[in-house]
Amino acid sequence: MLKNLLHAMLLAGLTLATLASPASAQNCPAMRKINVGVSVAPPNVVHTSPYVAKALGLFAKRCIDANIVQFEGGQSQTSAVAAAQGTAIVSVSDVSIGRGLKVQQIWGLAPRMPQAYMVQEGITSAAQLKGKRLSATGGGVGGFNWRMGREVLKSAGMTEGDAQFIPSPTAGRLPGLIANQIDGVALHPEDVFLAKQQKPSLNNLVQLVELMPLYMFNAYGASTEWIARDRSLLRDTVAAMIEANRAIYRERNKVVPIIMEATQKPREAVEYAWKVETDNCVWSVNTGFDEKRTQWTIDNSVSNGDIEAGKKPTVEQVANSKLAEEALELAGGRVTIGKCTE
Repeated sequence: MLKNLLHAMLLAGLTLATLASPASAQNCPAMRKINVGVSVAPPNVVHTSPYVAKALGLFAKRCIDANIVQFEGGQSQTSAVAAAQGTAIVSVSDVSIGRGLKVQQIWGLAPRMPQAYMVQEGITSAAQLKGKRLSATGGGVGGFNWRMGREVLKSAGMTEGDAQFIPSPTAGRLPGLIANQIDGVALHPEDVFLAKQQKPSLNNLVQLVELMPLYMFNAYGASTEWIARDRSLLRDTVAAMIEANRAIYRERNKVVPIIMEATQKPREAVEYAWKVETDNCVWSVNTGFDEKRTQWTIDNSVSNGDIEAGKKPTVEQVANSKLAEEALELAGGRVTIGKCTE
């Protein structure tokens, strides 16, 4: 049943009309097809690099016909199946690898977390979250929002058992907070903007990157079998998305309409998120990998019990930095944009 659901999702994968001329791919002997997953339906601003790559013709110029597929959370079961079966490149975590999924990260889309942990009026410290209703969107227990809520509770000496975690679709994060159905949730910048517009009394308890500055937020991965079988397709796909990330930093007016269409969010919210994420180097401009960041994230997963100590993966098992470096070379080599270097 799950396999059939995934197949249906792939057949119905969301595609944006490309802004590039079909002539951009005329010199290709054949267009190579690939499914590129995004972690949220609809995507957040930070997830839109593949949409930008598609709309700007960056995939097409490398003879890639990319189909963009939306998943209900980066750690969802359907996303894990897609990764394991090699039917899509998706967000892959160290936890999945530590639990035996035969995948590797191949590029760090966004090393740094952009989210704020937003809470209801009157909550000014993590200690006040005891007994409160916290979001568990995007995969329920073990999903991103659940793990971030756990980290916020930990900062006050509590565990996940000290609060109630409420599962819901990722699209329910903002409405749930506005409607007072939950007391705390990790929101992306565009949703922080919209939340404060609709309910100014909401409070930004903490920026998650301040809580965990070395946490590896979002990295694309592929099955190890796929990496061995068609390394060039994966390399070229990553190269196109590296170019897309650089365009996001450098060509604001060109990419904002693309991001608005993908996210279905208003211009002012998208422009707010764009500024937050470019100012804070959320998107990578190179491989997005840093050994220290990957190691810290693995160690944190072990200390939390998400990975058994005896099955702790190495940095090399988690991140295929060689493949990422090959893609970086195709994209023109290492650059620095402002203060952004990863």
